[in-house]
Amino acid sequence: MTPQVTVGLLHPGRMGAAVGRQLSEAGSRILWCPVGRTAATAERAAEAGLEPVGDLADLAAFSDVLISLCPPAAAVEVAKAAVETGFDGIFVEANAVSPARIRHIAGLFTSGRVLDGCVIGPPPPKKSGTRLYLSGASREIDEIAGLFAGTAVEAFTIEGDVGQASALKMAYASYNKAVGALAAVSHALADAYGVGDHLLTEARRLARDQLSDPGYLPSVAARAWRWAPEMEEAAAAMAEVSLPNELAMGAAAVFERWNPDRDNFEIALPDVLDHLRTKDE
Repeated sequence: MTPQVTVGLLHPGRMGAAVGRQLSEAGSRILWCPVGRTAATAERAAEAGLEPVGDLADLAAFSDVLISLCPPAAAVEVAKAAVETGFDGIFVEANAVSPARIRHIAGLFTSGRVLDGCVIGPPPPKKSGTRLYLSGASREIDEIAGLFAGTAVEAFTIEGDVGQASALKMAYASYNKAVGALAAVSHALADAYGVGDHLLTEARRLARDQLSDPGYLPSVAARAWRWAPEMEEAAAAMAEVSLPNELAMGAAAVFERWNPDRDNFEIALPDVLDHLRTKDE
């Protein structure tokens, strides 16, 4: 019988809790550390069947694998905290960070083995599917991919060292996330001039996308506090290979205007569009 693998989750947000549930249902023991986390995080973890432990040192000591799934702005801080525990297992950096950022994180670990992870898709399980791309040492990739066998998360290997999976995430996110910003600005502009109905008429003649579905924008605004740092990471990835990054930085600036709407999935569309406008002091 294959021994049970213990996975520590840093930290169970909407995606992390959903991924943790999949691993738990597949037979892994999933731990998390409640120290410093919110009541909402604790509720998600409980609903996903995750097991709390005393502190981060306990989490690292009891875990064979640590998976970091947090807002990208906190990725380095979370990795440093894991390093300070002396963790010597497999650390999966699965946040939306640039290739340079994951290489920096990998360099923090003198013990332990680091894999670069890229999650694409909604929190599982969803019809559109959730994929986990991994790059790094092939042996460790095989171990992590095996944990997801039979789950709603499909694991795929990308040839190459750490940085390759993050490069895919940045390439995907720089379009997928920026589309939300572009659609919102377009609708806000049309709304300001009273031509919103005409914009929708033209958008719906195109292939279906976010521009033809403004009802999606409240969800964009609610999640924008996480997406602004992701766009900054995408901009860094573009700059590293001498590509223009103004769109990604512009999208980050758009998302930052929605910071007060953090996690407010009930916000009305007119308010979403209004919050993009510069207000007179």
